[in-house]
This record gives sequence, structure tokens and C-alpha cells, in this order.
Amino acid sequence: MPGKQPNLFAFESADALAPALRSYVIECQTAGLARHGVFKLGVSGGSLPKTLAQALLAPPRSADDNVQFDKWEIFFCDERAVPLDHEDSNYGLLKRDLLDRIPAEQGRPLVHPIDTQYLNDTQELADQYEQLLVRSFASRDSVKLPIFDLLLLGAGPDGHTCSLFPGHPLLRESDAWVAPIEDSPKPPPKRITLTLPVVTHAVRVAFVATGAGKKDIMKKIFEEGDGLPCALVNEATGDRCSWFTDNAAVEGVSFPRRSFLLSGTAQGRIPQDEGLILLAFTDLKHREGDEEYQNLFCRDLQHVALADLNNEE
Repeated sequence: MPGKQPNLFAFESADALAPALRSYVIECQTAGLARHGVFKLGVSGGSLPKTLAQALLAPPRSADDNVQFDKWEIFFCDERAVPLDHEDSNYGLLKRDLLDRIPAEQGRPLVHPIDTQYLNDTQELADQYEQLLVRSFASRDSVKLPIFDLLLLGAGPDGHTCSLFPGHPLLRESDAWVAPIEDSPKPPPKRITLTLPVVTHAVRVAFVATGAGKKDIMKKIFEEGDGLPCALVNEATGDRCSWFTDNAAVEGVSFPRRSFLLSGTAQGRIPQDEGLILLAFTDLKHREGDEEYQNLFCRDLQHVALADLNNEE
């Protein structure tokens, strides 16, 4: 994989993954609020909303571990052309698993579902959602692409993400922000999706993939690529992309893992800065004798700061 590589974080279980995902999202939230006073993110469906709920609805570990839902603006990376209360609706899934369970004292995010009056015309459905993005991210003429603070994605067993499927002509779409698809290999066939350029221009991209059923496709994504949509996102975003997986999902994958240090555990050791993701970079296969294992890297979009942990014992 050329250039900078994505971050692959593997955890013992989905339960162990949740606190790290929370920490990552909060760091992205902090950076987004510092940039423009709101946290603009896109989410996918599948099992992701349930994992998000487990991560984000947990009690805070510290004063800095605060999910500011009232500052969030949530969009959908893809959506099925179905009513919002339909079992296939990504909005409906997020509403049931997360939105309806947010404590009142944490406020409510601004959520942007599709306009269901256009369910029978996927092109118009996509156009209307694109216009919504235009209104949120400035005018279409002045902004080439919307830049999300964070996109939270899933990975399908065929390597698809959003509703971008392997070998589909939509992967070549370079003008539209949101595109329709009427022949999805996975039902329901009619959907809309963010296009690949929009996905790859996000400030941060995070995939969540768990379970042994993902190990074969994860191996292909990280070791072969083969033009799979998930691999295309990896290649285009490099270290702006992070994968949160359990060990079962990456069994047999030779790509180096990195261990995740929760930001709350590092307070007092490293100056806290907006937008920092606190990571301990570790190649788990070669970590013995590896000097990098003794170091903690603090990364934002512009720099990497190094702190020596040799005296922390």
C-alpha cells in the first residue's frame, strides 16, 4: 500500500473496542468544534449504530470525556429508499439504537434524514440530499466537495462501504456528491450514497468491523486491495483513516496493528491539544525490541509529537 498507511486497531472484543471508539470520536468532536463550532459527521447503518450506542452512551471517564450531542450535525453516508420507520432504514436504525436513548441532559443532535417524498425517484432523492449538503457546507460553486469532520463507516463482506459496491460504475463518479443506485447487489436495491471523492475528503474516516465473518474480506482489503471500495478509501486517505476491529475480524491479516491508548490515561504526561488522537504505535508481530513500542505518538492533522515513556514505570 503506497504512501501513508491507515491505522489498524484490533481489540479482544467489541466490548473492548467501544471505549477506544468513544475516545476517537470525542477527539474528532473536539477538533470539529474548534474549527467551526459544530461537529459534522456521517454515519452508516448495519451493526454500526449499535456499536456507537455502546461507545457513546457509556458514562464519562473524566471531564474531558464528554459527548456533546447538542453540537452534532449528523448526516447519512448512505440510505435506502424506504420510509424512515422501515426496518431497512439507516435513519430508523440509528434512531432506535442511539438517538432515542440519548439522555435529555446531553441535548439532541441535528439529524438529516432523507426526504421521503422522493422515494420513487432515486435521482431526485440523491439530488435533494446533495442540496442539503450544499446548504450545510456552503454553496456548491464555492466548495468543490463537502469536508466532514468524521465519517463512521462499516465494511461489507464483499468489501463494500456506504452503498459503493465492488466493480460498480458508481466508483467512477467524480462530480456528484450524492448519487443514486438502483441495482444494489445487497437488498434493498434502491439507495443513495455519498460518492467516493466525498468519502475520501473527510478530515477523518473510521471503519468499524467485528466478527470472524469479516476476516476473509479484511485480508483482501489490507493485503490485496483489488479495487475494493474499502481498499480505495484506505489508499486515498492513508493515516486519516482508522479501523476499529476485534481480533476475530483480523485473524490471519498480516498488516501491522497499532495499539490504542485512551486519551484519558495520558493526561499529565503530554500536553492536551484540540484534535489530538493519542496512539501508541505498535507492530504487534515485531514489538519485542522495537523502540517505537516505548513511545507515544500524539497526532493531529499537521504534526506528530513524540514523548518518551521509558520513565513511566
